Amino acid sequence: MRAGGRAVTVLPVTLLRGLDPLGQLRVRYPLSGDETGLLSHVWHCYDAWVPGEPNLGAVTGAMRELAGERGAAWYGFVNVPRGSALGDGLASLGFPARHIEDRFRVDLRPFGDVADYVASANPRGRANMRRNGRRAGDAGARGVSIPLEEADLAEIGELCERTAARHGTGSFYPQEVFAGFLTELGDAAHVIEVRERGRLVGAAVCLRDESRFHAWACGVDYEVGGNYSPYPLLYPLSVGQALREGLTTLEGGRGNHVFKLRHGLTPLPLDACLLPVR
Repeated sequence: MRAGGRAVTVLPVTLLRGLDPLGQLRVRYPLSGDETGLLSHVWHCYDAWVPGEPNLGAVTGAMRELAGERGAAWYGFVNVPRGSALGDGLASLGFPARHIEDRFRVDLRPFGDVADYVASANPRGRANMRRNGRRAGDAGARGVSIPLEEADLAEIGELCERTAARHGTGSFYPQEVFAGFLTELGDAAHVIEVRERGRLVGAAVCLRDESRFHAWACGVDYEVGGNYSPYPLLYPLSVGQALREGLTTLEGGRGNHVFKLRHGLTPLPLDACLLPVR
């Protein structure tokens, strides 16, 4: 949306044939999930917002018009943070909010180093991170934080795709675009790796903005040589990198509630705000 020739509001939207790939809408709205929908950004983004929210009414009106032109049955927003200006604005426009998932984050400001973060976890999480770290060391596993240009992005992409496929979302990481996409991000992306005697068994692709370090994509090989999991190694390594960069928040993504609550992450509810196209 422009005013006086200047962009004042921006919203990327996606036309999805099968608007409910994660099965989170069909139990909350009167839809099957196979319908076409015009949705905010992408499902994989847990941080929906609109630069220029005073123009939200005009934006949603344009969305409704575009959805009708493209034959969509529904339009609206997914992954709207509860209590956000966007959520309040959509509610005032008649969009019903339905809780679909929780997003998890860590406020890094109280911590001086990784040891402070580990100590902040609940007793089970704290014990698990320490025990898992010892077992990983015994198995010859080592975690490192490396800049993007030093990473084997094809190898990492394959691991992320294989891990996501276990949960039915392997298409989130198409190999033909994964490495190129990250390369285009340049310094905005970073990689955390866990290798067991040289073999990649865990990887986290992280993105950074002005204040936050985002654990964006994760891949884990479950066939490791010792009694440990690569997954609990990745979070402390990510926290350490974020602290070294002076960032204030680690964004830990959605889902996996039990692990994240146990390991010191705080939930923030995410809502879907949809309306049928009339």
